[in-house]
Formats: sequence, structure tokens, C-alpha cells
Amino acid sequence: MTRTKKLIFTFLAVFFVTVVQAFAQQQITKFAVVDTSKVYSAYYKNSQPVRTYEAKKKELQAEVTKRADEIKELKRKKAECDKNGDTAQSQKLQADITKKTEYLKEYTNAKNAELDTMLANLKRSDDFYQQLYKALAKVAESNGYSMILSLQDANAILWYSPAVDVTNLVISELKL
Repeated sequence: MTRTKKLIFTFLAVFFVTVVQAFAQQQITKFAVVDTSKVYSAYYKNSQPVRTYEAKKKELQAEVTKRADEIKELKRKKAECDKNGDTAQSQKLQADITKKTEYLKEYTNAKNAELDTMLANLKRSDDFYQQLYKALAKVAESNGYSMILSLQDANAILWYSPAVDVTNLVISELKL
């Protein structure tokens, strides 16, 4: 009987340790992170609004390059006039250079502001964020994550398991 008692005791001890370890593992909160800008890029890669944005961006760059080349050519001509002593033509070219340079700065600022607004509107798309939240929830639940944090904003919690939400406990503790 002593041997049987030892065997039962050993079995119960092993069983107890296994149960405690399993319970302890369930209590560990698993965190994950997500690069939302990468997700955003992948999501919108083939969308019409992003293609429109990218086309406008290319148009702007082409126009800026064209106008910058014009200014370079005027500067080259001015240097040639300066070298040849043609002061009147040099002054006229300098006036054109100044006028075109100022226009290019204003044009570039206006178009960049337009592009920034377009990009901000794309990033605020409710459809994207609704789908992102659903995907985050599915990934988190299927992989046992309690929270998913954004890499872009270290303080942002994009999804969390209701099991780790202590809001009601805090409200109760504050007696509110």
C-alpha cells in the first residue's frame, strides 16, 4: 500500500503542477504590435483614390522639374550675358528668374498643401478603419493576444480583449 500511496501522491503532485502551470499561462497577457502605415499602404495599394493621389503627385513633380529647368536655363543665359557685358539683358533675365522662382515656390506650396489634404483624407477613411479593427480583432482572438499596440503611436491601443478592460473596476473603485 505504501507504494500505491506514493504513486497516487506523485500522480496528484504532477497533475497539480500541470494544472497550476496551465492556469498561470492563461493569466499571462500577450501583446502584439501592428505597423498601421504598412497595413494602410497594403490596403490602399490598388484603390482608385490612392492611384489618383499618386498621379497628382507625379504631375506636380513633373511640373516642378519643368519649371526648375526653365529657371536653370534663364540663369545660364544670364551668366552668359554677364560674361559678355550685356547688363540690360542680364537685368531683364534676373527679373524673369525672380518672377518664375517666386511663382514656383507658391505653386509648389499650394500643390503640396493639396496633396497633404488628399493624403489626410485617405488616412481618415472610415471604411479602412472599420475593416482594420475587424482584422485586428480576428488576429488577436485567433492568436491569443489581449492587446494590439500601434507602432506609429506608442500610446495607442488599437484593440484589446474585454478580459483586460478594467474600466468598470476603476469606476467602481472611484465610487462614481
